[in-house]
Amino acid sequence: MSTRTSALDDLIFGVDIQSGDIRGDAPAYAVVTYDGESIDRDVVSLRKLRRRIESEEPAIVATDNTYELAEDKAALVHFLRGLPSETKLVQVTGDERPEPLSRVAARHGVRYGKAPMKEAEAAARLAARNVGYEVSAFTNTTTVKVSRGRSTGSGGWSEDRFTRRIHGSVKTTARDVESKLDEAALDYEQEVTKKYGGYSRAVFEVEATPDEIPVSGRRSGDTRIEIERERRDGIEYRPLAKRRDHVVVGIDPGTTTAVALTDLDGAVLDVWSSRTADTATVIEWIIEHGRPIVVAADVEPIPETVEKIRRSFDAAGWIPQRDLSVDKKLHRTREETYDNDHERDAMAAALFAFDDHEDQFERIAAKVPPQFDRGEVIARVVAGEESVESVLNAMRDDDDPEEESTTHDPRELTDEERAIKRLKTRVERLEGHVDRLNDTVSRKDDRIAELESELSDARREERREARERREVTRLERETERLKRELAEAEAKNERLDDKLERLKELWKLDHSNFADVAEKKRGLVSVKPIEQFTKGAIERADEAYGIAPNDVIYLRDASGAGRETAELLAAYEPRVVLRDGGLSEQADEILFEHDVPVAPAEDVSVQEIDELAVAREREVEAVIDAWRDRAEERRRDRKAAEIDQLISEHRARDPSRE
Repeated sequence: MSTRTSALDDLIFGVDIQSGDIRGDAPAYAVVTYDGESIDRDVVSLRKLRRRIESEEPAIVATDNTYELAEDKAALVHFLRGLPSETKLVQVTGDERPEPLSRVAARHGVRYGKAPMKEAEAAARLAARNVGYEVSAFTNTTTVKVSRGRSTGSGGWSEDRFTRRIHGSVKTTARDVESKLDEAALDYEQEVTKKYGGYSRAVFEVEATPDEIPVSGRRSGDTRIEIERERRDGIEYRPLAKRRDHVVVGIDPGTTTAVALTDLDGAVLDVWSSRTADTATVIEWIIEHGRPIVVAADVEPIPETVEKIRRSFDAAGWIPQRDLSVDKKLHRTREETYDNDHERDAMAAALFAFDDHEDQFERIAAKVPPQFDRGEVIARVVAGEESVESVLNAMRDDDDPEEESTTHDPRELTDEERAIKRLKTRVERLEGHVDRLNDTVSRKDDRIAELESELSDARREERREARERREVTRLERETERLKRELAEAEAKNERLDDKLERLKELWKLDHSNFADVAEKKRGLVSVKPIEQFTKGAIERADEAYGIAPNDVIYLRDASGAGRETAELLAAYEPRVVLRDGGLSEQADEILFEHDVPVAPAEDVSVQEIDELAVAREREVEAVIDAWRDRAEERRRDRKAAEIDQLISEHRARDPSRE
């Protein structure tokens, strides 16, 4: 038989729980349907999943844990009972002690993801590769029960005739079932209960599954037929893949390892490749799929990995006289399908090895009698380098052992003893292989620890570099901010430089002891503006550019000042006060009393530069002269008024002088 199963061509359901819990309410399942080529995905409820299984009858329902479909063993048995007879429930992660799905997928080179839909797809692909264990609660024995379809009743004058008719119908139906089982060549045991007029019941225990039995359950009239599979004591897990065939193995080692198998007729049975598989994984995959006779490579000398695998099976080796060219590989595998160049190379190695041994296989097969296993004989001749005759004689001795001699000569071994001896030899070989694998595991554990340490150091260095990058970024942002502030400060400095130059000019105008300046600037006088005629405005102007005696003061708003404000301004002894707006009577009187000239600003052409200003000297002198004339007239008027008042007061005291 071939190690390839119908699962590779039939419909497979991969199932994984999407949300909820089988023990809770309304769990949802991710379902992937896979037929070897196309994939469909869906999310369904448990009830819809059962309906789909019943209607589509997939060859396999694959999952990573069967208890995602049933809450306990009783529920699992109920689920298995509801499956179509041709449908298998497969747990791809192992038997009672399953492995993680990620590990199984990595070992067999199947894509894996943590999302439920990805896990369902991985389960389907693994089942298609014959990976996993079939979950069974029933034996291959089916009970077919033929019995009465209605009660015989009690009493009445026609009871005997009615009972005889029913029992006769049961007997007729039982004989019909017996005839169909005989026609189908099925083994069965029959037990009947005879009653008046025929049978009250007939039970057939058939060595077959319900789908193999040409009888269906029904209830009709006087009889009914019930079909039920025999329950096991518990849940059984049976591996899908078994070592059945002798095969020729082609291996392409490297970063991606590929393995191809052919049967003894040259037909390609299976091909597989993986980037993560080590030697132990490759050996495990080969053990699951066949018994190697020849292990082949496509280059010479034989690679060390291939030689190690060959020795583990005690198989014959094969290599070409010189490395196989790509053209030869493409030509030899032109009728086969493969996923990558590595699978092509492994397949070419297996096929060329078969071509080289084909005549030998045919010669050996021609000498093998029908009662012997052709593959076993070929394996012993090719791998063990024995003759066909010696192998057949040894196998005959195994099948027909002579009786033990009564002498003390060494007796021949029995079949059981030979089997035990072979098994002990195999156990010793496997124990040696296990020791080698343990050494490999130990080395890999050390390497993993080393890599984990390197990874930790790399992560620490990466975190340090990340901190440095963040600090550099922060400093760059700070530098850009400072550059902007510097540019703004430089622009402000330029403006202040211009202002300083203008202030210097004004200062020079205000200091006549600089003869050269006086010569150049003769005819101008500085004017010091005050925004309002208030104490605060006067003090701010004094703080800003200073108010000195004999300064020309410009009041931008002269209204609202009282006695104290006017006295404060008069204390500075200004040369003249130019005003906009009218003065209050109190302020005007105070300034007049302190002999401070006051004139409208419109009488003088004032030119302002920022906070300071200048005016023509002649205009200032003109308004001062005009004020003095007005002041003299005002004094005369006031003096005349005072004299008139004195005369009036005197006359009022002495009326006789009139």
